[in-house]
Amino acid sequence: MVGFIEDVSPKKRVKQSFKLANATTYGGHLSTSRTQARVLHCGFYWPSLFKDTYAMVQSCNSCQRRGNIGRRDEMPLNNILEVELFDVWGVDFMGPFPSSFGNQYILVAVNYVSKWIEAIADPTNDSKVVTKLSNDYIFARFGLPRPL
Repeated sequence: MVGFIEDVSPKKRVKQSFKLANATTYGGHLSTSRTQARVLHCGFYWPSLFKDTYAMVQSCNSCQRRGNIGRRDEMPLNNILEVELFDVWGVDFMGPFPSSFGNQYILVAVNYVSKWIEAIADPTNDSKVVTKLSNDYIFARFGLPRPL
């Protein structure tokens, strides 16, 4: 499509230049002004270029689907939660595993920011184990976590 045959009608030249500037794989179905700029960049001009380009983009289904997102279509912004190192921890039990030295469960605590891991093995999965991990390992080393 680089060269045009001289005996082609002007309407066919307009369609070919639009196809070259808009509908090809590198055209991208962009806005009216970008399509006009590409037609001009390819070296084509005719008196009704801007009106024809506007009409062509308005009638092109792909151009309309790829149009700009309006304000009503935007998603609301969500605040980013700012947390400091060792402020937020995730705690969970793993197990039961086959008994090893009488322990069947592992309590794992992971810091959200640094991914620091604290883990203890225990024969049961109850609140006493969570209290022991919290008091002896987390609070004693890193201080109290900040409430969100």
